[in-house]
Amino acid sequence: MIFKSYLLEQNLDPFHKYKIFLIYGENQGLKKEFKEIIRSKNKENEKLNFLQDEVLLNKNILLNEISNKSLFNEKKIIFIDQASDKIFKIIDDLIRDISDEKIYIFCENLDKKSKLRNSLEKSTECGVVACYPDNEITIKKIIVNKLKGFKNLTPEIINIISQNSNLDRAKVNNEIDKIKSCFIDKTIDPIKIVTLLNIRTNNDFNKLRDEAINGNKINTNKLLADTIFEKENNIFYLNIINQRINKLKEIENLKTDNKNNIDILVSNLKPPIFWKDKPILIEQSKRWNKTKLNKFLNKTYNIEKQIKTNSSVNSSLLIKKLIIDLCACANSA
Repeated sequence: MIFKSYLLEQNLDPFHKYKIFLIYGENQGLKKEFKEIIRSKNKENEKLNFLQDEVLLNKNILLNEISNKSLFNEKKIIFIDQASDKIFKIIDDLIRDISDEKIYIFCENLDKKSKLRNSLEKSTECGVVACYPDNEITIKKIIVNKLKGFKNLTPEIINIISQNSNLDRAKVNNEIDKIKSCFIDKTIDPIKIVTLLNIRTNNDFNKLRDEAINGNKINTNKLLADTIFEKENNIFYLNIINQRINKLKEIENLKTDNKNNIDILVSNLKPPIFWKDKPILIEQSKRWNKTKLNKFLNKTYNIEKQIKTNSSVNSSLLIKKLIIDLCACANSA
């Protein structure tokens, strides 16, 4: 009996109905999910794990396990990993001996000529599901479903998680686990999530931002040419700029007429500044005052408004122009 993977995700009953279930395909993340679901639904039952090679070395191992009924569990749940057509004859002979037990076979991709696949697809006692690679639509659905109830789950954040996973469900699940662990209150911080997911393009953008804020024209122009601007991330780029501008503004607000030691002011900031960022922030604070900071925050606000209200605007061009203006403002009197 053949099943569609998306239908099984919605209704898991077939997994428990058939004697043997074949789960094959390239989507490692989905196969792992199915295995975890089967395990969680059978907590009270004895679970056994075998590799195909173990079964081939001892062809009676499965039959012995099925014949030896457990005294404490209703049935045995058997997982066979890294399987292929080599195991076909053993499985074919075993079907008639299975009563309460369930066997789940996990394989890589099996073509239409596969004996194991063909045999189980035609059997009324067995189930088969192909786990094909996810596409952008399914990945985004997974993100939305698993982060349901989280605040600030914007389309931009969904795009970033999706792009960072490279359409790999296993990576998506890993990123989602990190997000759930980090944002326990279910409120996503747009700035923190960029750092959390270790996105390379944003690491590059941080360097570009810092050089521009420090007024370094040569490095700014070089990085501006080398940095890849993703349209979906432009709001995040603005947030990264605003984060640093606001931090510099915080330092300015802590200053007194006696001009406190900048090193001490930066050391006392809450939350603490990462040690690598500290000298950069100190150097940047020397080029900025409240007037310039307020002026630039107003500029970033206007650009964000343009991007969000005008879908036809070239947002990447606006961000690049903003970087140039940022560097010019840092060098202004």
